[in-house]
Amino acid sequence: MIAVGAYPTQSDSQLAQMVLWAAGIRYAIDADDAGASYPFDLTGGVRLLVGELDADDAWSVLGDRPATRKEPS
Repeated sequence: MIAVGAYPTQSDSQLAQMVLWAAGIRYAIDADDAGASYPFDLTGGVRLLVGELDADDAWSVLGDRPATRKEPS
């Protein structure tokens, strides 16, 4: 899987999730939120991951590549 976006919180990532969903691109969320037990991220970041074959399409609909977004620390 390839990261196509990084966001500071789960709620910040929701618009990108909806864009991927609307485009029919399956994605996974990589976040340390104790399995969604907490409404916040313990490590301060969320990454959206897609399959390697979908990465170019995902970047196209999201508008940029992860290198242009600040990765969470």
